[in-house]
Amino acid sequence: MKKSSSEVSTPETSEGFLHIQAEQVFPDTVGKAVWIDRASAPVDSNLLITISDPQGVHTSWVKADAIEEISGNDLVQAPEERIVAKQSKWLVYTARALKISGVSLVGILLAFSALSMTDVIKARIVLTGSMVPSINPGDILITVNPKYKQPKLADVVAYEARTFAGAPVGVFSHRIIAGNLQDGFVVKGDHNPTPDVQHPKLPDILGVGIFVIPFIGKFLTKQALIFMVPIVVGLWIALDAMKDAPIEE
Repeated sequence: MKKSSSEVSTPETSEGFLHIQAEQVFPDTVGKAVWIDRASAPVDSNLLITISDPQGVHTSWVKADAIEEISGNDLVQAPEERIVAKQSKWLVYTARALKISGVSLVGILLAFSALSMTDVIKARIVLTGSMVPSINPGDILITVNPKYKQPKLADVVAYEARTFAGAPVGVFSHRIIAGNLQDGFVVKGDHNPTPDVQHPKLPDILGVGIFVIPFIGKFLTKQALIFMVPIVVGLWIALDAMKDAPIEE
């Protein structure tokens, strides 16, 4: 092989002389004057020539009948098990959305658990229809400790209901319609015809409602969880399998 920055002169040919057939290896690359003689190359000959410079890497494939500039990657074939099938856009977007939603949900649950353990906020499942239509059975009422939000007129409060003797009987979540912190509040379920008999004071109030999550409480019963958990796990496995499945164009 010869290297030159100018044309290669072909020696005079006569009987017994070697016939030189010189060709430029990188004809389309300025400044890469590399020449090669393919006159006596075997028919099945192949030669890969690669040079590098500040402008990058240049590769030519020298065959018996042609010289072709190529990329080095063109001659590298990945094993079949390393080839990843092209996925459809909706599957990629769905997987991405599920991942973001899952991470967000975990973050929210961790934050809520920390606040709940410190008695800052509580989630209470509404079991009766006393607050219909503003709060329905199966809704979740999120309340904040009255230390951080003072109850006032029109607020929904969760308070400890007691007998006339003072024994606790349960937690009611009703709306304040009158009263004050000193004398006690008048509370009433939106759907109830009359106010509650008890007038809870601040020590009786467990939380002040800040917002309602509709319907979710219906799925937090033991029976619903037994039914829902296998469905969620099955959907997760199906989506994971679809992610690795080849997509036909």
